[in-house]
Amino acid sequence: MEKKTNGDMMEELEQTLKPYRDSFPSYTRLPHRGRNKHVILAEMQELKSREESKWKDGFVSGAVYHGDQEHIDFLNKVYALNSQSNPLHSDVWPSTTKFEAEVVAMTAHMLGANEVAGDPASADEVCGVVSSGGTESILLAMKTYRDWARAVKGIREPEMIVPTTAHAAFDKAAQYFQIKMIRIPVNDQFKADVAQTAAAITPNTVVLVGSAPSFPHGTIDPIAELSELARQAGVGFHTDACLGGFILPWAAKLGYAVPSFDFRLPGVTSISVDTHKYGYAAKGSSVILYRNPQLRRHQFYTTSVWPGGFYLSPTFAGSRPGALSATAWAAMVAIGEQGYMEIAKKILETAAVVKEGIAAIPELYVLGDPLWDIAFGSQTLDIYKIMDHMSAKNWSLNGLQDPPAVHICLTHRHTQPGLAERFIADLQAAVEQVKQNPDQETGGVGRLYGLSAQIPVKDVIDEFLKQYIDLLYKV
Repeated sequence: MEKKTNGDMMEELEQTLKPYRDSFPSYTRLPHRGRNKHVILAEMQELKSREESKWKDGFVSGAVYHGDQEHIDFLNKVYALNSQSNPLHSDVWPSTTKFEAEVVAMTAHMLGANEVAGDPASADEVCGVVSSGGTESILLAMKTYRDWARAVKGIREPEMIVPTTAHAAFDKAAQYFQIKMIRIPVNDQFKADVAQTAAAITPNTVVLVGSAPSFPHGTIDPIAELSELARQAGVGFHTDACLGGFILPWAAKLGYAVPSFDFRLPGVTSISVDTHKYGYAAKGSSVILYRNPQLRRHQFYTTSVWPGGFYLSPTFAGSRPGALSATAWAAMVAIGEQGYMEIAKKILETAAVVKEGIAAIPELYVLGDPLWDIAFGSQTLDIYKIMDHMSAKNWSLNGLQDPPAVHICLTHRHTQPGLAERFIADLQAAVEQVKQNPDQETGGVGRLYGLSAQIPVKDVIDEFLKQYIDLLYKV
């Protein structure tokens, strides 16, 4: 039965993930003669038209964080101007290194570099690099702490202490770099437990982690308390602000209750923040910041023994698309502090409408105290069936587990007039549908999470997810 269910789900997924097989040519080998470029562009235009409506109207959680056509056109022009640039060849494209250095400097200033430990004289110590996205920023930071601890402390069996709600990229880093991951539970507000974190520190601990905010529930861990634990223990502390780094500073200036999370806390030694989310750059770019250059150097790769000559790279990649760094620089300079503040204000005001609307539905409740990244669940109804009914109304939301919940990450796309009210109306209708038909089977995510609940064996679910990735590369 389980195999049949798995097979049925994979067949359904294949139909969903491969919708173009009958309407567009497929290639398993190079065409004998190259196709007409105008025809290729026309096909791509058609594909874009079919997919654009999924996010343009604001029905997708996260994914596209700005999306206004004028901004897209601007970034496309920036990308075209820099399409050949590659920061690996810094002598050929010094403009790219200019863009990256300034992106890092502007981001560091936004996150308290000018107020490091209350000492303006140390402001220039905060440094960083541009990466390909939040996952790479997190991987780079964890690799850096591993190597720092090995070089400075002689630690050979490193451990990292991470809340259960931290991004999956930390688990990926633990697997890639052979760092033992100590998971700390969260409290009823979905924030890391400080006392259990303190109890978990050992002589092998190299770094503690906190989220600002966590992706699943949009809650901010007690960064001040956690980072002070790290400072007293003489270990690193990483704030994962990939999601919130370009909103929280402006939210604080707008008067929202934003707890300290950045370099103004003396225990914070690194921060990851995504320029391609609320920085509104093109996908994918991110920034990883360190409190000082000495720590950052443990991230770098250099070799002087290769027959090809001296080789160095600040991140995992060698060649990198300099055009993406150019779009990050252009977006930040074009929007400016006032522009970021105005967009943040709209997003936070929209979030207030959404949270109030969810709270007014008796069968639902909001998890924790999110500002704009909102998770909601139900004590009486199958939340995944509610999500499936929302999918039928064209909403693309995120399913969560432990506890079961649904998540919407609000962006600039959701600030369109009337859209928040539309979301609440559709959500009310979805709740009523599930109330009236609680035993009705649905497809989509409901079946996926239902399967996960029925087969709690981790290896079985992991195998299913690997089959999913295999399917993505099936022609």
